[in-house]
Amino acid sequence: MSEILEELGGRIVVVGSGLAGLMTALTLAPEPTVIVTRALIGAETSSAWAQGGIAASIGEGDSAALHLADTLAAGDGLCDAKVAARIVAEAPAAIAALECFGVEFDRNDAGELSLGLEAAHSFRRIVHSKGDGSGAAIVRALAEAVARTQSITVLEGYQAQRLLLDGDRIAGLLCLTDKGSVVLQSSRMVLATGGIGGLFDATTNPVGNFGQGIALAARAGARLADMEFVQFHPTALDSRRRPLALVSEAVRGEGALLVNESGERFMADVEGAELAPRDVVARAISAQIARGGRVFLDARAALGNRFGSRFPVIEALCNEAGVDPASDLIPVRPAVHYHMGGVATDENGRSSVPGLWVVGEAASTGLHGANRLASNSLLEAAVMGMRAAHDIASSDVSPASLPKHFPETFAPDPALVRPIVSRHLGVLRNGGAIHGAIAALLPFCENESTVTDPALVALLIAVFASLRMESRGAHARTDFPLKLQRAQRRMMHLTDALDIARSVTPYSMARSA
Repeated sequence: MSEILEELGGRIVVVGSGLAGLMTALTLAPEPTVIVTRALIGAETSSAWAQGGIAASIGEGDSAALHLADTLAAGDGLCDAKVAARIVAEAPAAIAALECFGVEFDRNDAGELSLGLEAAHSFRRIVHSKGDGSGAAIVRALAEAVARTQSITVLEGYQAQRLLLDGDRIAGLLCLTDKGSVVLQSSRMVLATGGIGGLFDATTNPVGNFGQGIALAARAGARLADMEFVQFHPTALDSRRRPLALVSEAVRGEGALLVNESGERFMADVEGAELAPRDVVARAISAQIARGGRVFLDARAALGNRFGSRFPVIEALCNEAGVDPASDLIPVRPAVHYHMGGVATDENGRSSVPGLWVVGEAASTGLHGANRLASNSLLEAAVMGMRAAHDIASSDVSPASLPKHFPETFAPDPALVRPIVSRHLGVLRNGGAIHGAIAALLPFCENESTVTDPALVALLIAVFASLRMESRGAHARTDFPLKLQRAQRRMMHLTDALDIARSVTPYSMARSA
């Protein structure tokens, strides 16, 4: 029997406490809002682990148009140019709003915002805080602002399980707690649940993030977009730590070089070299590892003894692995870092389900296209959190009735899904592997269990990947190495994906027999 939290009924519910969720709730104030988070507020969020910072065109000679051009180039033809233009144009306002909420960004001796350089950016435009501890500093400041805001109620230890519907519109949220299941009645819901890295063995994301928001929205009938595009960060610290620690792109922005075990600088002749788009660098590193080699970042000449003052968090992580970045090579490998796909939304975060907004990494706005530009993730989270909040505040949503019966809940566990996804849906893909993933994942999706939600998200990635018969951005197929002349986004519903999966499974089974 699920308990209905009557005292919180009718409030706006925000699921997730990373940057996108916190910005949404704070911007909504003084509208009564509930933040639902499975961990402590701000903990186990990718936002808190972000090192680089937020991309914003505020430097001398820079402009929103130049920032947009870099975004579109990295997105490899699949960005929604109109949406991207609006988001990058609002970057300076987002920085100002964050400062109003208490975030302290790094400044130079002249008191101006200190700007870093990252891959595929034509200018220094990365606004950062506490050196390479930007995400943690931003989330900490926003969490403190939430604690000071009386209109926001925080429910920690609440795991969102299912969106409840009244017909086709949002009526509430079913959550699992250590004391059983509870229901929040609300006709205005915001999903800010982060990415899908927990579906993979090698990831820089919190391992519990397997795409919960996508599963919630997909089950509710939301339209999904571009699920095949999974960004592998080229330079995760190659160590025993799980999840893998990130070695920020900003290290290469300061001049660090990529070399293999023979000392060869294998990116030297590639356009952009070490600062080429992430998909290019990730594939190059993967090729070195696939032949049995190893890859290292060499920051000795570029930074040397200055490494620790510029990148204190990364230095500590390296030291933990027995590496001194001032004098040693830093071993690196690609790891899942960001998901460009997700729940399809408009430029205000609205999904196709009435009463449901989705912001941050769980959404697919069209900003990132086939490959996200560095530090546009925190930018999108901040801007879209604010945009969604303004849209919700001005929306006229009538109350909805809860269903009479609630579905059974299961604490999700992606452990059985990880080996399948890691083996078949990595940096380099092919049709046989993709269809093998579909055949292995589909049975998990047909029956409700602890594996179902992670398997549904993984199956969506595989089905979308099977339909994209080209290599574009972060989606690289060895059987279709060329890019189609016409770039096209793809959207579908969960029911469509399941139908496709069932149609290809007999073929997959026959090939593997």
